[in-house]
Amino acid sequence: MTTAKDIMHPGAQWIPAHETLDRAAQLMRELNVGALPIADADERLCGILTDRDIVVGCVAMGHDPAQITAGEMAKGTPRWIEAGADVDLVLNEMEGHQIRRLPVIENKRLVGMISEADLAQHLSDEQIAEWVERVYAHR
Repeated sequence: MTTAKDIMHPGAQWIPAHETLDRAAQLMRELNVGALPIADADERLCGILTDRDIVVGCVAMGHDPAQITAGEMAKGTPRWIEAGADVDLVLNEMEGHQIRRLPVIENKRLVGMISEADLAQHLSDEQIAEWVERVYAHR
C-alpha cells in the first residue's frame, strides 16, 4: 500500500498565524514553495496560505503585505491527511475539496505536503489525468 508519507514532500514548514504576508512571501522564496500551512499558537493547522492568496487577496486589493497576517488570510476549514493514509484517500480528499496541496500530519505534527508535482512523480498517467479532471472540473 502506498501512503501519503510515501508520496509527500517531506520537511514542510509552518508559518505562524501572527506572521505578516511579506514575511510569508520571503519564506516561500527561501523554501521555493508556493504554499505554506498556517499554524495557530498551539501549532495546529488553521489554514494554508498560497502565493496567489498574497497577490490576489492582499496586493491586488491595495493592502500592505507588511500589515496583514497569515492568520487574517486563513479561511474555511483546512484540509489535511494522516501520514499513513492510503494514496486513494489522498486523491479522494484532494478531489472532493478541489485542492491542489494537502498537508500531511503524523502524531499531530506537520511532516510534509503533497502537491501536484508529488502526485505526478508517484502516480500513473491514468491516475493523474483522472485527478486533474476532477480537481479542475468546476473551477
